[in-house]
Amino acid sequence: MTNSDAKPKLRAVFMGSPDFALPSLRAVHQRCELVAVVSQPDRPAGRGRKLKPPPVKVLAESLGVPVLQPTKVRKGRLSALLEPYAPEIIVVTAYGRILGRDVLELPAHGCVNVHASLLPRWRGAAPIQRAVLAGDAESGVAIMRMDIGCDTGPVYRMRATPIGPEETAGALFERLAELGGEVLGEFLAEFPDVPPPVDQAELEGEVVHAAKLEKAEGEVDWSRPARAVIDHVRGMDPWPAAWTSRGDQRLKLYAAGSSERARPADARPGQVLEVDAAGMHVCAGDAVVRVGEVQAPGKRRMAARDYASGQPFAAGDLLGAS
Repeated sequence: MTNSDAKPKLRAVFMGSPDFALPSLRAVHQRCELVAVVSQPDRPAGRGRKLKPPPVKVLAESLGVPVLQPTKVRKGRLSALLEPYAPEIIVVTAYGRILGRDVLELPAHGCVNVHASLLPRWRGAAPIQRAVLAGDAESGVAIMRMDIGCDTGPVYRMRATPIGPEETAGALFERLAELGGEVLGEFLAEFPDVPPPVDQAELEGEVVHAAKLEKAEGEVDWSRPARAVIDHVRGMDPWPAAWTSRGDQRLKLYAAGSSERARPADARPGQVLEVDAAGMHVCAGDAVVRVGEVQAPGKRRMAARDYASGQPFAAGDLLGAS
């Protein structure tokens, strides 16, 4: 194919904000004529509360692409900003704002979204964490055409990936970010010469909503089955972190997995059996959970054995006891 025969690049606008969107931004920059990037406004961060730009803005500026950071996007405000750029396609990855019909209908080829789940399962704000919390065996990414609903648009393509038995939401987040960029790049290389998107009603699986994660959800219920407790710790890592009480102290829990210790018949949920090099072995409702790392208030995250060496557990000590 000669240069004159090459497919012309689409004029594209990219919309995104956090680290998760960076591989997608790179894919759009490579495959399209990226004319503008839209990201969330800079936010105060750290002890000094200095304004910190979103990661997408930082990368876009390094690529020499104009960045828009509107504080309000509804009632024609965002579409008015984008009209001069005449985008043929808008690609959205974790932008963090709901787009109005005026924006969705602005580009000739519509708005395409990179969503971190196997739709229609886990529509909504926290698909990665909810998949881990639920103990799902797999997750993935979906390339969908956006409509006015919340992740309800028809799907162009999806790619699945297994979730490891001890993989955290944070680790899965990083993998799906890269996978999303990879699949998006392949899609844009073919677009618009691709099959039409498939309505989600024709896809396998039930619609499940991925509600935003709340800090109050972090507390561990040791009466639940061991597998559910492990999934809870994994799904809450890195934020807000699973936690349990030890007396009047709140311990954050990390690196949970199955323990080889047998659960005594008379043990109570939350009872610590022992702490060794593998971690802290705690009784759940039906088996024993191993917690590899903990973090006490005002302390760094550390191996459970290091924590216990400074604050030893006595026989029969309970976590989560009132």
